[in-house]
Amino acid sequence: MKSPTSDYIKIAPGFWTGLIQLGITAHDVARKAQLPFSIVSKPTVTTTQYFSIWEAYSDLIGDTPEAIIKLATVFDTATYPPTVLATYHSRDYRDALNRMVRYKKLCPPESLRITEENDICKIELEWLDKEHTGPQILIGITLAFLLELGRRGTGQPLTAQFVEFSHVMGDMRTLEKYFGCRIRTGAKCNRLTLHRSDLDRSFTTYNEELLEILTPALDQSLHEQQYSHSITEVVTWIIKRNLAGGNFDIQAVAKQLSMSDRTLQRRLAAQDTSFKHLLAQVKHEQARVYLQDPTLDIKDVAFLVGYEDQNSFYRAFHLWEGITPLTWRNEHVGKNPIR
Repeated sequence: MKSPTSDYIKIAPGFWTGLIQLGITAHDVARKAQLPFSIVSKPTVTTTQYFSIWEAYSDLIGDTPEAIIKLATVFDTATYPPTVLATYHSRDYRDALNRMVRYKKLCPPESLRITEENDICKIELEWLDKEHTGPQILIGITLAFLLELGRRGTGQPLTAQFVEFSHVMGDMRTLEKYFGCRIRTGAKCNRLTLHRSDLDRSFTTYNEELLEILTPALDQSLHEQQYSHSITEVVTWIIKRNLAGGNFDIQAVAKQLSMSDRTLQRRLAAQDTSFKHLLAQVKHEQARVYLQDPTLDIKDVAFLVGYEDQNSFYRAFHLWEGITPLTWRNEHVGKNPIR
């Protein structure tokens, strides 16, 4: 199941303005991406076109790290779209990052997950449609901009603690100098790790009056986006995004939907389903997908579908399929993946 978002993505006018500042015209990008010049004036593009535009920009610069840093730092804050403007004028870095995570839902195809633990803050980039991941240039700029946001808001030369990329990004020395930390490639995820103490830093750009205008409008847009789809589809999507590691319940989903768990239960019941049923359905479906990846151990599959111990996963899978996960894998590996 794809994420409950449109296949159409908005490109902020500031993107094209930023390219001009780098000596690249919108038509240069369209030509390189083999797209019609009219794409520049369109308010939205398809996901495929969006990825092609980013790859074309990277090709025109010719150096991925340079392309990442140049575009992340060239943006004029006056050209920020409302979703980003609300983060730039937040009270502090933590507020800004939480707003970024929240309002990123309005700007597919990627989403952000933030976790604070001990003295670090991890921000992980995830693709809403896991079958079609985006180009490395987009990953790099997304993580760079999260740090750039903190630097601009606080007015301080903040550095990251650690950066992870799933693929090689070119000359790591250039990116390590920008992020101010060690960078690892070949990681299982794309993640920016910050010093948690930096999140308490106040933003010199804090604008309470502007936030009072922007926040209700953006929250209303989120509400409209969520409820333009069936509640079953939305809940299923949220479960998939939060499945790994367990400890995920109806209260957590209800909180993300800004409703009580009783209200969510009633709405699901009205569609002849329940949270328990949807959770089991997603776990079963994802287990079958992960088991067809021979690089994953059974214990890894158990974790990815929300089980903290392997025995619980074995019992659940046996109820679903009548056989053990290992037996099922031996029967299906090499066949077409189940989607």
